[in-house]
Amino acid sequence: MSCTNSPEAVKKLLENMQSDLRALSLECKKKFPPVKEAAESGIIKVKTIAARSTEILTALKENSSEVVQPFLMGCGTKEPKITQLCLTAIQRLMSHEVVSETAAGNIINMLWQLMENSLEELKLLQTVLVLLTTNTVVHDEALSKAIVLCFRLHFTKDNITNNTAAATVRQVVTVVFERMVAEDERHKDVVEQPVLVQGNSNRRSVSTLKPCAKDAYMLFQDLCQLVNADAPYWLVGMTEMTRTFGLELLESVLNDFPQVFLQHQEFSFLLKERVCPLVIKLFSPNIKFRQGSCTSSSPAPVEKPYFPICMRLLRVVSVLIKQFYSLLVTECEIFLSLLVKFLDADKPQWLRAVAVESIHRLCVQPQLLRSFCQSYDMKQHSTKVFRDIVNALGSFIQSLFLVPTTGTPSATTNQAGNNNSGGPASAPANSGMLGMAGGVTVLPAFEYRGTWIPILTVTVQGSAKATYLEMLDKVEPPTIPEGYAMSVAFHCLLDLVRGITTMIEGELGQVETESQTTTETASSPAQSSEQDFQSASDQMDKETVSRAVWEEMVNACWCGLLAALSLLLDASTDEAATENILKAELTMAALCGRLGLVTSRDAFITAICKGSLPPHYALTVLNTTTAATFSSKSYAIQGQNVQMISPSSESHQQVVAVGQPLAVQPQGTVMLTSKNIQCMRTLLNLAHCHGAVLGTSWQLVLATLQHLVWILGLKPGSGGALKPGRAVEGPSTVLTTAVMTDLPVISNILSRLFESSQYLDDVSLHHLINALCSLSLEAMDMAYGNNKEPSLFAVAKLLETGLVNMHRIEILWRPLTGHLLEVCQHPNSRMREWGAEALTSLIKAGLTFNHDPPLSQNQRLQLLLLNPLKELSSIIHPDIRLKQLECVLQILQSQGDSLGPGWPLVLGVMGAIRNDQGESLIRTAFQCLQLVVTDFLPTMPCTCLQIVVDVAGSFGLHNQELNISLTSIGLLWNISDYFFQRGETIEKELNREEAAQQKQAEEKGVVLNRPFHPAPPFDCLWLCLYAKLGELCVDPRPAVRKSAGQTLFSTIGAHGTLLQHSTWHTVIWKVLFHLLDRVREASTTADKEKIESGGGNILIHHSRDTAEKQWAETWVLTLAGVARIFNTRRYLLQPLGDFPKAWDVLLDHIQSAALSKNNEVSLAALKSFQEILQIVSPMRDSDKPETPPAVNVPVPVLIGPMSAPGLSRPFMRTDSIGERLARYPASEPSIVTDEIEDLNLWWAAWNTWYRIGSESTKPPLTCDKLTFIPSQPFLTALIQIFPALYQHIKTGFSMDDLQKLGIILHSAVSVPISSDASPFILPSYTEAVLTSLQEAVLTALDVLQKAICIGPENMQIMYPAIFDQLLAFVEFSCKPPQYGQLETKHIANAKYNQAEWVALNYVPFAERSLEVVVDLYQKTACHKALVNEKVLQNVIKTLRIPLSLKYACPSETTWKLAVSSLLKVLSIGLPVARQHASSGKFDSMWPELASTFEDFLFTKSIPPDNLSIQEFQRNESIDVEVVQLISTEILPYANFIPKDFVGQIMTMLNKGSIHSQSSSFTEAEIDIRMREEFSKMCFETLLQFSFSNKVTTPQEGYISRMALSVLLKRSQDVLHRFIEDERLSGKCPLPRQQVTEIIFVLKAVSTLIDSLKKTLPENVDGSTWAQVIALYPTLVECITCSSPEICSALKEALVPFKDFMHPPASKVQNGES
Repeated sequence: MSCTNSPEAVKKLLENMQSDLRALSLECKKKFPPVKEAAESGIIKVKTIAARSTEILTALKENSSEVVQPFLMGCGTKEPKITQLCLTAIQRLMSHEVVSETAAGNIINMLWQLMENSLEELKLLQTVLVLLTTNTVVHDEALSKAIVLCFRLHFTKDNITNNTAAATVRQVVTVVFERMVAEDERHKDVVEQPVLVQGNSNRRSVSTLKPCAKDAYMLFQDLCQLVNADAPYWLVGMTEMTRTFGLELLESVLNDFPQVFLQHQEFSFLLKERVCPLVIKLFSPNIKFRQGSCTSSSPAPVEKPYFPICMRLLRVVSVLIKQFYSLLVTECEIFLSLLVKFLDADKPQWLRAVAVESIHRLCVQPQLLRSFCQSYDMKQHSTKVFRDIVNALGSFIQSLFLVPTTGTPSATTNQAGNNNSGGPASAPANSGMLGMAGGVTVLPAFEYRGTWIPILTVTVQGSAKATYLEMLDKVEPPTIPEGYAMSVAFHCLLDLVRGITTMIEGELGQVETESQTTTETASSPAQSSEQDFQSASDQMDKETVSRAVWEEMVNACWCGLLAALSLLLDASTDEAATENILKAELTMAALCGRLGLVTSRDAFITAICKGSLPPHYALTVLNTTTAATFSSKSYAIQGQNVQMISPSSESHQQVVAVGQPLAVQPQGTVMLTSKNIQCMRTLLNLAHCHGAVLGTSWQLVLATLQHLVWILGLKPGSGGALKPGRAVEGPSTVLTTAVMTDLPVISNILSRLFESSQYLDDVSLHHLINALCSLSLEAMDMAYGNNKEPSLFAVAKLLETGLVNMHRIEILWRPLTGHLLEVCQHPNSRMREWGAEALTSLIKAGLTFNHDPPLSQNQRLQLLLLNPLKELSSIIHPDIRLKQLECVLQILQSQGDSLGPGWPLVLGVMGAIRNDQGESLIRTAFQCLQLVVTDFLPTMPCTCLQIVVDVAGSFGLHNQELNISLTSIGLLWNISDYFFQRGETIEKELNREEAAQQKQAEEKGVVLNRPFHPAPPFDCLWLCLYAKLGELCVDPRPAVRKSAGQTLFSTIGAHGTLLQHSTWHTVIWKVLFHLLDRVREASTTADKEKIESGGGNILIHHSRDTAEKQWAETWVLTLAGVARIFNTRRYLLQPLGDFPKAWDVLLDHIQSAALSKNNEVSLAALKSFQEILQIVSPMRDSDKPETPPAVNVPVPVLIGPMSAPGLSRPFMRTDSIGERLARYPASEPSIVTDEIEDLNLWWAAWNTWYRIGSESTKPPLTCDKLTFIPSQPFLTALIQIFPALYQHIKTGFSMDDLQKLGIILHSAVSVPISSDASPFILPSYTEAVLTSLQEAVLTALDVLQKAICIGPENMQIMYPAIFDQLLAFVEFSCKPPQYGQLETKHIANAKYNQAEWVALNYVPFAERSLEVVVDLYQKTACHKALVNEKVLQNVIKTLRIPLSLKYACPSETTWKLAVSSLLKVLSIGLPVARQHASSGKFDSMWPELASTFEDFLFTKSIPPDNLSIQEFQRNESIDVEVVQLISTEILPYANFIPKDFVGQIMTMLNKGSIHSQSSSFTEAEIDIRMREEFSKMCFETLLQFSFSNKVTTPQEGYISRMALSVLLKRSQDVLHRFIEDERLSGKCPLPRQQVTEIIFVLKAVSTLIDSLKKTLPENVDGSTWAQVIALYPTLVECITCSSPEICSALKEALVPFKDFMHPPASKVQNGES
């Protein structure tokens, strides 16, 4: 209005007024002069006011009566034109508020007159409105008059006027109340004493009200009166009134000015006393009316409900409830009950529709609903109004579906009763397909059992915009379109749910945050004052109250809601509607969950679950999986039955998927519709957003999802996420493209659902896990006994849940893994596989997860995580074990460095693989172990190293795969290397650990128990390693044994120095000897059967083709290894107390090996024997040749004391040896020698040697093909040991020992060799070579004789024994030795390829022995022992054998050597014999010697035919040499020599001097074969001996005379015979030999004569001469011979006779003197 006060506006007003007045005076000039005058005076008046007043408007107002007067008079003329002009002018004044109260009264009176005259009706209304709205000058009577005026105009005949009046009335009524509000506003600061109104009974008690309030009161009271058809008190002059208009006005006042009624008791009183009874009274026809009931039957006619009134009443009720509920609690209860009744099926459709609209208005006001609940439902004896409203809506919806078109109640009940019988089973199978036919149902609608109800868009969500409640202009009930009521009811439900849940959740959230803040403040000690606790407790009370209300609200409404929503869900064919229903169910379920109302929560969830599954399905699955919260399908609510209608399967839904049901025996297929999928998504949404409140109903949700996932064919992929993919056995799954695009989304939501479990609190999470576990158990039960595809849903989701909750894995680990372990044991392979997949994924994820605190600081958690991995070891299924091992491998690769205390578990898993578990398992486990050994030994605690050793050892023992066993031995070697390099750190850590354990054990009072206990822990580690290798050394497979053996000895050799001195005791006894025992045992009992081939195509060498031969190799390796350790570590072992005992045990092993019937073993045993005696220098491992050394071991040179080779080994750490040595007792000499000081040890060795020798060379008792005969290399090695051994025992070496030695040497040399070996030992027969054995034997004797030579006197008695031994060998040249009963063949006749035994060629050996004899004899001939023991005689006796055989000897070299040896020996021996002639010690020798000469010179053997002349001559010269020896060495000393002997010699010479003709000679050879030289020599010797001048005894002379006469006699005979033959033969020449003989005789004669001449005459007997001369005539007779040779010989013979030509003596008669 400010614009009206501005000077310009005032100026304009004045101008306008003056122009109006002028216009008026003009109009009335003619007809109405008084008016004209009034107008003109008015102009003056205005001008005056304008001129005088400063406040023009105020002055105008004060004089308004006068100013207005002309205009009022103008209206009085009733001239339309003048009236209009005046009304406009009045309005202008009013709008400038220059009208006083009096003037206003005058104006109203004037308007009333106009109204009564029906003039300018619209202008009147306009004027009234302006008057009342611009200012508040009109009061009381004037006001009522003005209002009545408007009412009256409302009831004119003119429609426009009516409507305008109606509008004006409405506006005026509003203005009245607005004035009151403004008045209250002005006075609100003035506190006034409330006047006590007695009981509010006096309705006239308005005295307390202010003016505007009073007007409003009077007006409202009269409106009530009018509606009630009573007379008004204030609005005097009303002529007529309609109820509809009255109700509208009441409604608008109540709706627009609620605060008036709430703040003023007077008005509240009006509401209670007037309005409510009025409404109830007006409602009565609607309540009593029953649609379709016959009027005749009722006694009094029933007033029909009248739509306009009824509708307006409902509007009023809505306002009353909405605005004044708090004032009118009881009244509202009645109204609400009425509303509920109006929904009954027997009420008219339009009534039900408007009732539903009214209810909708309530449903969008949750706070109001809350109040209902508090005021009624929660009071003991009150109607459960809230519950009734909801149930009524449910029944209403249900009735819409069930009411048949006939409208008879009987049909209704029948339909309702029948609803369960027409069950799903009777539904046609293809019913779901109808929707696909192409738009059968275009409109969104509900459809149920053939009832089709379209869904109309009624209102915007959350606002109750009514249609029929707004039809204020309709008098007749409108026709309600089909589906309208249903749609509104549907919206009611949705809004109800939305409202309640939003409100409660909001309040809940608020309470929660508040309680959080209060608890926080209370818990912080600084602020815990009294008031805080007070506020906290108030808070608690408030919360308790609120919670009770919330719970009551939910409890009151859930049954009805669920019943209605389930029905709608089943009937809905529209996606949007379905979505809304589902959302409502979801929010309710979530709310119930939050409030902890389990039954209702589960009921809603069940409904969604059922919606998700196909119809036949729902009932079976859900009722089994959930102990259904409701057994019957109907809920009794306050005695009123709400039917739970069984889902119908006739809904026209598009089928989007066909799949198999998840059942033990699936029958047929099931179909999923798009609605099922929609429900499923809702279910997912529920679980995703409200998982925390699901609690036990996770079971329902997950069971349903599992079935859906199964039907849709989703299968778990990595990490547990489900991916579309059908199993082989589900060909019946059909998915439309619609659902195909949905599947990834669904699977994604499914995954997200479980991802969100990380936000659940611990309790909810446990509910989830438990639900999954029980689902999984069901799936497991189903999968028993068949190998069909199982449902893996639960397992996959357990995995997903575990993965996302890693940050608090401890709380769910045990139930989770415990269950998965059960799954892993399931007989169905697919199930198992997934169980293992899930478990291993969880373990891996758990270990890699970034925990807080980290795992390295939380060992308990780490062990907890790894424990299930260990548990898997108890499962027998190989596929699970493979998964387990792959998991271990991955853990090692990713987490190996940080396993720490988890190592024993991880290693345990590898070690748990048993032999029978298949190659691939073992291979995988072994891969893990390899990784550990190569990469992780340094990172694991040292206490686990022993476990690594055990595990590696156990792989060695697996016999599935040889390569693994061998590689594992390699690993043990690597481990030992690691121990060696990191020795110090490992030792320190182990000692620390040991100390800690010791302490614990002491505290508990138990003994600390670990293997090899007294040894320090580091040594125990080594001992475990050695023990493991020891076990592998007796593995059944040769390759493993070999590898393990090499590794064991290499390890001990390389790293043994790290051990404590005392630990060696354990190594020797517990490891090495134990191993030797086992190997010996196994070798001696091994099978001798031939092994055909080594598996596959591997050919086995013949030297390894029986188990026994393979074990032999092991025995060899082991024995050699132990011996090497004894040798190289002697400086460590000797200080140990029981070294001699160990030595004996070792010797015993060597002996048993040497005596084993296996050449390889026995030979190796001797090698080891040599090694421990340090006869051969021990080689270091690195120098070991790969192949065994050649059999011919050269005669070893004795090695002097050497430094221990062990000490020269380069070490990584230089200090360790020093340290080790420093630990030994100080008493030990600091220089470590390798000599075996103790004689006892050597004698033990000698005894062993003797036992080996005597046992091995003893000839067998029986002989057959299989007899074992020791090999040459063995014997050689055996004998080669003796010289060195002897060096140490020579001081005590006695005759007995020599005897023993001799037996062994003799037996050894006698051993034959097998024909197949002979070519290797002897290159060929002709070469005179000694075998190495023979060499060794001679060497042994040589060593002995040298020792005797330089030894003390008493040793020399051993010489004869040595000669005996050698001579025995010499005899072998002629008669090879026998070896027991064994038949041997001569080497030349042996066939190489047969198993025959061949006698060696002993000739070279015998000859060498002979040379040794001669050599030795030359040195020792004079020794007493030799003289006493008749050594010379023995030598001669032995030589006699080959000499007598001569040409019959096996080798001609033999007799030649024998001769030369005899000559050498005699040349030395005879002088000795002569010396001792008197003692008689040589008496027996002479005959022997004579026989020997005799046998040799006149041998019985015939020379071979092929002997060449040169050879013969050479042989003859040997004979000559012998005769020369006789002539020089024997005959000259005849006086020292026994007579018999000399006689024998003479006879022999005699025999030789004339050689008788040998018949075998050929002509050509005869002169040579006659041994002329020899005969001549004999002859000369004989002669020389006969005519020697030294004849001392007559006996000797006699011998020589005898000899001569024999000689001459023989010559005479020969000549005579020759002459005879010559004569007889005539011209024929004589045989060659005869000629030769005669020539020889002739030569002999000439020689004899020469000799006789040379001899002293006194020595020649007379008769001898006579015999000589008597030859002459005979010689002369021979002259006739024709042979020139004979002639020349004869000439020579005759010439010497000239010396006999003396002149005759005195008496010569017949040639005799």
